[in-house]
Amino acid sequence: MIYLKKAGRTAETGHSDVRAAVEKMLDEIAMGGEAAARKFAVDLDRWDGEIVVSDAARRAAAAQVPEKLKADIRFAHDNVRRFAEAQRASATDFSVEILPGLMAGQRQIPISAAGCYVPGGRYSHVASAIMTITTAKVAGVPHITACSPPRPGIGIPPSILYTMDLCGADVILNLGGVQGVAAIANGLFGVPKADILVGPGNQYVAEAKRILYGQVGIDMFAGPTDSMVVADSTADAELVAVDLVGQAEHGYNSPVWLVTTDEALAGRVMARVPELIAALPEVNRTSATAAWADFAEVILCTDAEEMAQVADRFAPEHLHVQAQGLDWWLNRLSSYGSLFLGEETTVAFGDKTSGPNHVLPTSGAARYTGGLSVHKFMKTVTWQRATRAAARPLAEATARISRLEGMEGHARSADIRLAKFFPNDSFDLRADAQT
Repeated sequence: MIYLKKAGRTAETGHSDVRAAVEKMLDEIAMGGEAAARKFAVDLDRWDGEIVVSDAARRAAAAQVPEKLKADIRFAHDNVRRFAEAQRASATDFSVEILPGLMAGQRQIPISAAGCYVPGGRYSHVASAIMTITTAKVAGVPHITACSPPRPGIGIPPSILYTMDLCGADVILNLGGVQGVAAIANGLFGVPKADILVGPGNQYVAEAKRILYGQVGIDMFAGPTDSMVVADSTADAELVAVDLVGQAEHGYNSPVWLVTTDEALAGRVMARVPELIAALPEVNRTSATAAWADFAEVILCTDAEEMAQVADRFAPEHLHVQAQGLDWWLNRLSSYGSLFLGEETTVAFGDKTSGPNHVLPTSGAARYTGGLSVHKFMKTVTWQRATRAAARPLAEATARISRLEGMEGHARSADIRLAKFFPNDSFDLRADAQT
């Protein structure tokens, strides 16, 4: 494995200065309630209008969105909904007779309230509204609160507001950043306290979710978005370069990686990427330039297996294979947030319209977790029921194991049932009993 380009920096989240600022804001909002949240909205977003978006404002937003864009949003929403419905169908209740007379099972229960954060800073993240709200709705969450940063004099941009409404948000708040997350977590402005907070955001939003974890659930600890392309000699260098640039524009610290067995391909891509970045609009160009210069890497491998090993070690958020033998790659790879197979698809499809969720693990977290799904909005709980006959062997074993562990109270919970259910029998319930 040879680095043809090595990153000069490593993406980091949760810096101490960010954490201190976020903790201070969260404390102020927890103490000051709605008044404190409104103050931050004025100070940070220059918004002094309504916090809870009215039905009239929802209708007005819909009227401002062009019909073609509405059709595109509905297209994406339908795809995400269909995929989420298939996920929901895979989460099933069941019961099983573990031993004669002992029944046990599981139930899938939606959480009571979800909070969905939709970014709205440099980019209007319509797709994030679709991914979070739709998935919670399909999971069966009874109450969904969504929030997004308002723009001065406008509020939430009409396209985002229309999408939030389409996807099923029960309440929409004109609040962004830490104040939005805190308002939903604390149940301000008439919304129920959220059981879970989901959705991407900047480092302040990510840190707020990190700090609030435990008080509420979260989808994941999110860092800067990252993406890897695995390519062999059959790959189209232009497509590879464009795909890398498309992901680098997310932010100045968004890593992109090319892993390849073809040094000539790598050279063409490395020469082309700066040209493609230079042709971007300024706001996109600035982020992509920094990401490519400081965080991008190009790695030369000897064969497909070595490329697969590198991919599994990095565990990228997005992993795009542009190489021969796509079925082999599908079966071989094991650590990624979402996998894109072949040049006919691209991470941008997944980010916007194709169906699988785009809220995905970053910073190597794909080694141990997947992305947002209906399962994140549901609790898998278990139950059990036993006959008296089945309780007998359970109680005997429980009493002896409990005494072995030194937990006499547990043992007596088993003893009393044996005495009640089988009063004429005797039992040896010592920890060292042989039978």
